Amino acid sequence: MISGFFRTVLSQPLFNALVLLYEHASFGDLGIAIIFLTIIVRIILFPLFHKTAKHQKIAQKIQPEVKKIQEKHKNDREAQTRELMELYKKNQVNPLTPILLLVIQLPILFALYKIFINGLSEGSFALLYSFVPAPETISQLSFGVIQLNAVSIPIAILAAATQYIQGRLAMARAKGQDALPAQARKMAKISIYAGPTIALLVLTRFPAAVGLYWLTSTVFSIIQQIIVNKSVHEEK
Repeated sequence: MISGFFRTVLSQPLFNALVLLYEHASFGDLGIAIIFLTIIVRIILFPLFHKTAKHQKIAQKIQPEVKKIQEKHKNDREAQTRELMELYKKNQVNPLTPILLLVIQLPILFALYKIFINGLSEGSFALLYSFVPAPETISQLSFGVIQLNAVSIPIAILAAATQYIQGRLAMARAKGQDALPAQARKMAKISIYAGPTIALLVLTRFPAAVGLYWLTSTVFSIIQQIIVNKSVHEEK
């Protein structure tokens, strides 16, 4: 039942959108269709991603105040919790927000991943609506050089590099960040390198179609992170 709902609500509409983009908006280039679909989905999800990124940036900014409260009431858990909740409320920070937004986003991202890993294969055409004709020809060659159904090391490296840039932007030094505990600073640095490492390991094992989706999505995230950093900076 769950798989049927997932297919009807997410996989099928997204696959049909990919086919329509392939046939009518990408000059018969599946790579361009993947880029267009990724951008469209990211625009639709922009409010959620934006809220998540902004929440993380604000949470990072108030960490020195969190540390002061924890040290002030280290022997009074009740007072510590009360002041922390007041601090979160004042800055409109909900500790559960990132988790809730991630839960909403994951099914959509997983559906896109499944579509891109399969590509426009004849076995997937059963997902097409009656008014969407199947493509007469299917080319897995994108931009004349990228074989979308095979691993692409250059795409994997580019995706990892953009992931690193996005991580650096997300962890850009905030006012008072030097007051963060050494362990917190260490974890922040590790996370900057963890993302690119995971991207490289994953994308050197999956078709270039997935790497192109990952690369496009990360570039979109970089632009979004710049917007978030600027808006948070202006609110200081």
